Amino acid sequence: MGHDQQNPAPAKPDGDRFGLEEPVSGGHSSHSYAALALGALGVVFGDIGTSPLYALRETILAATGAASGGHGGAVDVTLAGPLPREVILGVLSLILWSLVSVVTLKYVVLLLRADNNGEGGTLTLVALAQRALGRSRGGVVLFLGMAGAALFYGDAVITPAISVLSAIEGIKLVTPVLDDYVVSIASVIMIVLFLVQSRGTAKVANFFGPVMTLWFLTLGGLGIYHISDDLGVLASINPYYGLRFFVDHPGLSLAVLGTVCLAVTGAEALYADMGHFGRGPIRGAWLYLVFPALWLNYLGQGALILSDSSAIENPFFRLAPQGFTLPLVIMATIATIIASQAVITGAFSLTRQAIQLGLLPRLEIRHTSEHTSGQIFIPRMNTLLLLTVLLLIWTFRTSSNLSHAYGISVFGAMAVDSLLAFIVIWRGWRWSLLATSLVLVPFLLIDIAFFSANLLKLFSGGYVPVLFAIALTVLMWTWVRGTRILFDKTRKTDVPLLELVGMLTKSPPYRVKGMAVFLTSDPETAPASLLHNL
Repeated sequence: MGHDQQNPAPAKPDGDRFGLEEPVSGGHSSHSYAALALGALGVVFGDIGTSPLYALRETILAATGAASGGHGGAVDVTLAGPLPREVILGVLSLILWSLVSVVTLKYVVLLLRADNNGEGGTLTLVALAQRALGRSRGGVVLFLGMAGAALFYGDAVITPAISVLSAIEGIKLVTPVLDDYVVSIASVIMIVLFLVQSRGTAKVANFFGPVMTLWFLTLGGLGIYHISDDLGVLASINPYYGLRFFVDHPGLSLAVLGTVCLAVTGAEALYADMGHFGRGPIRGAWLYLVFPALWLNYLGQGALILSDSSAIENPFFRLAPQGFTLPLVIMATIATIIASQAVITGAFSLTRQAIQLGLLPRLEIRHTSEHTSGQIFIPRMNTLLLLTVLLLIWTFRTSSNLSHAYGISVFGAMAVDSLLAFIVIWRGWRWSLLATSLVLVPFLLIDIAFFSANLLKLFSGGYVPVLFAIALTVLMWTWVRGTRILFDKTRKTDVPLLELVGMLTKSPPYRVKGMAVFLTSDPETAPASLLHNL
């Protein structure tokens, strides 16, 4: 383990690879595959793994015009008559195929192949796109990367706040007396969660991994248990029902998409966390456990609602057999708290990449693993995230209020990923323009649709991530512009390294015993600290 105060740019991988092969760099070894996959379950998939708590309920309520009271926990729902069967099958189909298209195909199958020395995330795509286009034409790419990174930071502060609030609100199902202490308890939990980050991703994952493994097995088991309530729910596997819903209910399209997107939030963190665990373990954990568990649970909830429309009040907790509601609430509370971890570790990775690309000032970076170079901790970023999360918790106070701020940052970042991926695949991987368009344009249209649906929340709370993203983008652009001006000024007085070598050859300096190392960000010029010691 060690500290990294000055972070050199990563070494360039093989020019014609651009992530098409499994990375041999990044610090991951084959013998640790199982341990990394278990860790990924606890760190990477917490956010998307807790979506069944509310995603299907919120989507059905949006489709039927009912109002829900929050992001998690119990809601007071009154519906006029039974739920239309085609509506339930339609929205369930939309959720199932969103998991396939956005998470499995776009991120797990495609974008996880685009790594930069084992690292993933928006700024990895920026580095690969700049390499493909050339630095002279990378200005637009750099600005896109800044916007995408700023949006991800918005997600990194909203997700922990809304996750822990919904968790504590869920406890009210069993102990309503805690209602007056929700904000205080949430704040204490957040402080503890951010304090343990300094122990390193591996140590955090050692606890979170087994817990989330049990959680996903529980999700799948509950789903299987209830699918038999109405086997007709299996018809929702046919995407026809999702498309038919849009045809039959065009006026509800944006409202429904604004809630369907809740099922796939966390996919962007999956890619950003690649440096912590590696492509293979993340892909394996998703395909063999997380994805099947989520599908089975949504199908089980759908079957339960089809057989008993009153279950829409809280379909997830109604899946629990009699007498098991309390254990499920406790497990869901722990899992929802863990959901914050994915974006926290993703923010650390993103910050290091931003520093390497010159978008942010240099910060202390601690490497917390002797075996995995991507597992890092950044103290100042950790403190900044904690303070911002606490501010959001005390400002909005409930997950229902904060839910209006949720979504814009997530799908804005996803749309940026799709645009950057288009450049990487077309110019970097050298696919034809037609092939690239056939693959990426559908993903981009999906991202834009989700983003547009979330813009409906702009004036009811969605302005929070927008203002946050604008502020961070201005900050990064100012830093880039300022360092460029400073570089141009100092370059006029810099001594080229080759010229210095020639001068020293003609007039050797007085030498003392020992060796000194002088760091420089520009390999073509002699660092000022070296010149001062001659």
